[in-house]
Amino acid sequence: MKVEFWGQEFKVNMVVGCIGGFLIAIMSSMFGFGGGPFMVPLMTVALRLPMYLVVGSSLLAIFFNTSISTMRHYQFGNFDLIFFLAMFPAALLGGYIGPQIAKRVSPLVVKRVACVGLLLLALNLLGIY
Repeated sequence: MKVEFWGQEFKVNMVVGCIGGFLIAIMSSMFGFGGGPFMVPLMTVALRLPMYLVVGSSLLAIFFNTSISTMRHYQFGNFDLIFFLAMFPAALLGGYIGPQIAKRVSPLVVKRVACVGLLLLALNLLGIY
């Protein structure tokens, strides 16, 4: 499938995108992360989309999965209102400031920062860091 964005055309394998997105949605719902650590590499590496297109697109895709997952976890009693109220303003502020920072630095720097963050997350999940 061909996707056009701001006058540029990209060829995207929708089967890979749909299957990958489905599997990422299941994993992120089970383990409680937003899906971005896997959605961004799927879209940049497997679908060969540029970073400026991937960031907004992955956030929109993850938004719907996160909304449904949040409702289901709330129904199961896996929800702390005080923690949510403390994190919500910080998430709004970070969501506002992050794109402005990303717009001012090169895409390579954004990718390197993301790689460092993912590496630290992986080391933490493995109990090493």
